[in-house]
Amino acid sequence: MRNSPIYAKLSKDKKKFMAEHRNPVPTVDIIIEMEDDGRREGIVLIERKNPPHGWALPGGFVDYGESLEEAAVREAKEETSLDIKIVRQFHTYSDPRRDPRGHTITTVFIAKATGDPMARDDARTIGVFTRDEVRFPLAFDHRKILDDYFASKKESRHGP
Repeated sequence: MRNSPIYAKLSKDKKKFMAEHRNPVPTVDIIIEMEDDGRREGIVLIERKNPPHGWALPGGFVDYGESLEEAAVREAKEETSLDIKIVRQFHTYSDPRRDPRGHTITTVFIAKATGDPMARDDARTIGVFTRDEVRFPLAFDHRKILDDYFASKKESRHGP
């Protein structure tokens, strides 16, 4: 956080307040549902350019003065070039070990998108993957997030 451009713009008093009051940093992650060129429904994953490297859900830090929903739309656009429509808030994940860079709390959104995803900003590459294709390691706690997501989809199809 201290290396972020947002932190650099904060007043001396706000920096002092932040140093005295350590809090987790809010983030968002987006499960973007869409069809690929072969008309298979899947989810969008990005391969991260910056540490921690690996495949991940699109997402990032919430800017000061920005709502979680606005951050989700912005991060999706920045990393995937997609305009998304948020379907619903999914879950919040707060394990202090979820991000090796520091304690973050992420709110995960489920969204829909159409178009051609293109890797931008923090994304090295991008793809649309079905559940069965996501057999590789994921960054952060994104494996748990996707396991929870796929379990909830299965549960909603079969009822309680």
